[in-house]
Amino acid sequence: FFSLFRYLGTGQSLASLHFAFLIGKSTASVIIRETCVAIWDALHAAVMGQPHKEQWKEIADVFQQTCQFPNCAGAIDGKHIRIKKPVRSGSQYYNYKKYFSFVLFAMCDANYSFRYIGVGSYGSRSDSAVFAHSEFGKLLHDKALDLPEHTALPGTTSPAMPFVFVADEAFALGENLMRPYSSRGLSLARRVFNYRLTRARRVVECAFGILANKWRFLHTPIHLKLETAISAVKAACVLHNFVRARDGFNFEDSLTHSLHSHRPSVVRGHRQGAAVREQFTAYFMSPHGALPWQLDAI
Repeated sequence: FFSLFRYLGTGQSLASLHFAFLIGKSTASVIIRETCVAIWDALHAAVMGQPHKEQWKEIADVFQQTCQFPNCAGAIDGKHIRIKKPVRSGSQYYNYKKYFSFVLFAMCDANYSFRYIGVGSYGSRSDSAVFAHSEFGKLLHDKALDLPEHTALPGTTSPAMPFVFVADEAFALGENLMRPYSSRGLSLARRVFNYRLTRARRVVECAFGILANKWRFLHTPIHLKLETAISAVKAACVLHNFVRARDGFNFEDSLTHSLHSHRPSVVRGHRQGAAVREQFTAYFMSPHGALPWQLDAI
């Protein structure tokens, strides 16, 4: 057990664990795999269960208080986890940054806790493809996430707006998924929208930074079998939530980490999503939705 936390916390090699604990390297690998699976099985439902309607509303309230983005149910992103080349994998795990990786896809709340993760997609896939094939993406597409009913934005009575997730330009625009406008020829209102969305979306970047800085095996390539590496990342994510729930949400905020984002890809939007985004854009320029400093920040 101590060998597992030594590995997760420091990223020491199996050879180092062999000398530190006087166990074989293959034994250390088995300990890491079996303990990580046990941690995931024990904690997943307790610290990363799917929210219900009231919990979604609580998440949105915190986003409104801390990021001033109303009706926001979460921030999503994908990160590359560097690994050694899996056996007989060809170029499936070889990403555009010229190294082998799998993808950690995550949705987090404004308290920097992960509410959903998907681990193990090919590093060669784009964020939008990973999202579309993920369990979370399918639930969102099928409207099976138990999101609250449409609600008017603060200070207004209409129109009723859907609860949305915020993402970067690598994701496709949708009724429940907001991405920034293209950076070409933006009006003032659209630049303000991009700024407000970025303020909300940064929480997932912070969550990845906190994760990598606490579990430092993520700072280096993972020299484990693919299945064991996936189990280690899943265990680190539920331990991240477990620690944050018990230690509180004050931390030294840092965006410096060794997890690399995907390259933005060109993905087409969605008419209904475009209409929702325009409503948010208008709201952020209205007296009810504008922030005193937003024009100085863009």
